Amino acid sequence: MPAWLAALNPGWLMILVGIAALFIPYRQVRQVLTVGTPIAAIALLVMAPHEVDLLTAEALDITFSFYRVDSLNFIFGLAFLIASLLNAIYALHTNNPRQDGMALAYAGAAVSASFAGDLMTLFVFWEITAITSVFLILQAGTRAAYFASMRYLVIQILSGVILLDGLSYVWRYNGTLSLEAFQSFSDPGAIYIFIALGIKAAFPFMHNWLQDSYPKASVVGAVVLSAFTTKLAVYGFARLFPGFDALIWIGAIMTVFPVFFAVIENDLRRVLAYSLNNQVGFMICAIGVGTAGVGNALALNGASAHAFAHIIYKALLFMSMGAVLYRTGTTKASELGGLYRSMPWTTLFCIIGGLSISAFPLFSGFVAKSLTMSAVAYEGVSDPPMVVVWLMLLFASAGVLEHSGIKIPYFAFFGHDSGKRVKEAPFNMLLAMGMAAFLCIAVGLPAIIPGFGYQWLYSLLPYPIEASSYQPFTLEHILTQMQLLVLATFAFILLKRFALYPAEKPGTILDTDWFYRKAGYGFVQWSGTVWGKMGPATSTLFTRLSERAYKRLESAFSPRGEIARGGLSGGASIWTAVILAAVLLMSFLSA
Repeated sequence: MPAWLAALNPGWLMILVGIAALFIPYRQVRQVLTVGTPIAAIALLVMAPHEVDLLTAEALDITFSFYRVDSLNFIFGLAFLIASLLNAIYALHTNNPRQDGMALAYAGAAVSASFAGDLMTLFVFWEITAITSVFLILQAGTRAAYFASMRYLVIQILSGVILLDGLSYVWRYNGTLSLEAFQSFSDPGAIYIFIALGIKAAFPFMHNWLQDSYPKASVVGAVVLSAFTTKLAVYGFARLFPGFDALIWIGAIMTVFPVFFAVIENDLRRVLAYSLNNQVGFMICAIGVGTAGVGNALALNGASAHAFAHIIYKALLFMSMGAVLYRTGTTKASELGGLYRSMPWTTLFCIIGGLSISAFPLFSGFVAKSLTMSAVAYEGVSDPPMVVVWLMLLFASAGVLEHSGIKIPYFAFFGHDSGKRVKEAPFNMLLAMGMAAFLCIAVGLPAIIPGFGYQWLYSLLPYPIEASSYQPFTLEHILTQMQLLVLATFAFILLKRFALYPAEKPGTILDTDWFYRKAGYGFVQWSGTVWGKMGPATSTLFTRLSERAYKRLESAFSPRGEIARGGLSGGASIWTAVILAAVLLMSFLSA
């Protein structure tokens, strides 16, 4: 392969083609490009050498590393590229140049950021992901989507500003912008970069942008958005903050709190948004358990494997709900039900996605999540507080089965019969869902069939040697997981049987964003009303006082004023000249 081609960051190729797609009026040409570019990018990535700075530049005494592949970012980049291919196939039924171009450019920015070898390059593509992704929300064309996109953009740009502030500290005190892992929050810039990544990862109290924007995006836009932003933040934490204890508890809380919101939420795409919070929490917790270097390789492998599997099965679930929205015009659980009769393939693929995210044995979620659960359990032997974390993750695992593994397919396709009889999803949607479902199964199988099974995924992890020695299909793992899943399913059945399960009904679920979207906005409105009434009177009073003060100063100090009249003024001028002359003479003699 030519040297220039080996040094081509596949993300750059996707960004360039995405921009070009904006101006290509021919639908077939644009579709060939949006599908073909991720395939070409995967080929470039597979052939790229590892642990080498493939493209560098020097400017302003800063060394920029634009393309560097290693064992950590390879699996994230590959997952991003596979997701981009699935997204392009899923969108083939549309004729929207802006959506096609921005989706490809957004994916390319995430890929470019994951392969960045320095903080400044990471920051640049970090911001490009924010700018390109906002168009995917706007493409829904609704008033709610417009306002959600503006709030989303503000939050994403805020994250970028904080990241830039952090890397400026790193540059000021270290003289380098390399991607070296921080040792503590006392390191220059560490806390700023941590917060910036936390916003992107949707940490508790920073998470509302996700539930606000993703469910309001277009059918295709929500699928695309689910893959990149939060997982790019997960990669950032794995790269810069492995082994930080704070991440253990933040991640554990992230896995638990969305369960309660998802259970009572009526909008199924919003349920998936809360589920995304839950799943990212597992990854964040695993990164906190892991340490830089070899350390707890099991935990960092778990975070990476979970990220890869999650990108695929979460996209599959969003695809299935997107197909429902495309055919019925809604994803409200209270308005759906009985769709398995007219959308059987979509139902099947949604169930596969639900089984995968619930970590059923023989599906991708099982072989990925078991790494994290084993790592936390192992730490709990020597650290009792980790037992609490393990129990929180166990509860969250049952919760994700309830709200994503059961609630999503049950209320959309089964449950009460809504009477809706619609066409099956378009073929390209089914093809994308089928490919994602195939990956969910192929990655989760034991290594029985050559080329398939969890060992292929494990070979891509940051520590493949340690991963090869881990066996997910042990009797202990299978029994523990099946007990959890069976009991959670039984609990759902009992709650439904005795009418104790929260009813699916229209409404708005209040979250912490109420404080700035309602209370904060209300305060701003009140302040504006008060100023509207007091402002004119205050301005008039200030103007009168200013004019009176100016007139008094003018009457005293202007050339026509009192001080300027009479002999005192002339004498002051003479003495000023004499003193100035004396100072100049002394300065000349001393020189």
